[in-house]
Amino acid sequence: MLESKDKIKLEETKEKNIKPGLKVKLKTANDSFEGIIIPSPEEETILLKLGSGYNVGFKTEDVIEIVEIKESKESQKNNTDKKESNNLKSVSNTKNESLPTIVILHTGGTIASKVDYRTGAVASNFSPEELLSMFPELGKIANIESELVAQMWSDDLRFSHLSLIGKTIEKWAAKKPKGMIIGMGTDNLAAAAAGLSFIVEKINIPIIFVGAQRSSDRGSSDASMNLICAAEFIAKTEFTGVAICMHSSENDEWCNILPANKTYKLHSSRRDAFQAVNSEAIAKINYLTKEIKFISKNYPLKETELLIKTKMEEKVALLKIHPNMFPEQFSIFKNFKGLVIEGTGLGHTPGQVPNPLCEIHRKIYPAIKEVMDSGCVIVMTTQCLFGGVNMNVYDKGRDLLDLGIIPGQDMLANTALMKLSWLLGNYTADETKKMMKVNLRGEINEKLQFEEEFLK
Repeated sequence: MLESKDKIKLEETKEKNIKPGLKVKLKTANDSFEGIIIPSPEEETILLKLGSGYNVGFKTEDVIEIVEIKESKESQKNNTDKKESNNLKSVSNTKNESLPTIVILHTGGTIASKVDYRTGAVASNFSPEELLSMFPELGKIANIESELVAQMWSDDLRFSHLSLIGKTIEKWAAKKPKGMIIGMGTDNLAAAAAGLSFIVEKINIPIIFVGAQRSSDRGSSDASMNLICAAEFIAKTEFTGVAICMHSSENDEWCNILPANKTYKLHSSRRDAFQAVNSEAIAKINYLTKEIKFISKNYPLKETELLIKTKMEEKVALLKIHPNMFPEQFSIFKNFKGLVIEGTGLGHTPGQVPNPLCEIHRKIYPAIKEVMDSGCVIVMTTQCLFGGVNMNVYDKGRDLLDLGIIPGQDMLANTALMKLSWLLGNYTADETKKMMKVNLRGEINEKLQFEEEFLK
């Protein structure tokens, strides 16, 4: 049963200092809604999180009244007893010898956290018991072990974090789990997966990156489905190597297992934002039926040994070509060990002087040459997601080849960045120049197939 306080007139709301976290009943001329008030970016808008997890906004002028709702003492006691019961149940969870063991490594992101709007804090759940309480279906798939590697936004990712994850994988792999899941924020998830695919040179288990586009406290969250599908894939297949598991479409039906080196986040918020580029999904998992369909066999074979090289060269960068560039934008990378250029079209930069307004471009090729003479290895990729570079077509491309720039073929820019950092961390500059041209982990296609619809 719920008890209501005295009604609060809307014009008195500010005086009463109603803050995010209060559970209320909000009434408009046409309807009424119950939910928790959450922070609003606009002063004249009231945001309400409904019980379904969705957020609804109301203009203050359309709101007739707000009633604060408080649980009765009996309801509070029942909820407390229920929480304690659930905690006891999860803590007493014992290992099921008939199930495989899956290790979940956390680096932050929304995959195992939710916002508590009563306190304004993010509640992160990283222990096996907490994970099983949030995603009880996991307990039917595998025995879960977990470790918090680093708590961060994925846009805080550094090469040193990838080295740390690699060392953590090496530690857990010695215990011979069936596989590992790495939870991460989605913004740099694909880049991280590419980096780990080089660090993990040989592996006899699957390592699946999983993220969530919507937080787990939202009704439209993809966290549970992505995580469950990744666990099902690990438990039921003999796949090995590094891959990504995310929604296949906006529907809650299929997840894709995507290649670590050929995947790009194509949308800022859609749940099916992650798509294979110049490649295809490795497999699909049906969340409802648990059916697994392999689409490609282009993934590493199972190794009998474990070989992880965690060194990454820190002084490696990525430069995007854009209109109105200056030579100083290239010169800044003098004394860097490596540079990936995300060039235009087939792999170009400004550098010629077709008319007087381009006179400044005369200094760009010398600036690039100066960077290379400082010992920096430069690799060219393209801003175009699909297709690859071909620096022999136009004279601009041949100019850059003559300077010594290495064509990155059809590598994604972030993949080339990760590969270059890893190679320079483990090999000489001359060895790196040769190996950048070689397909090591599926990052380079020997031949690109023409597709009438390349964006699926």
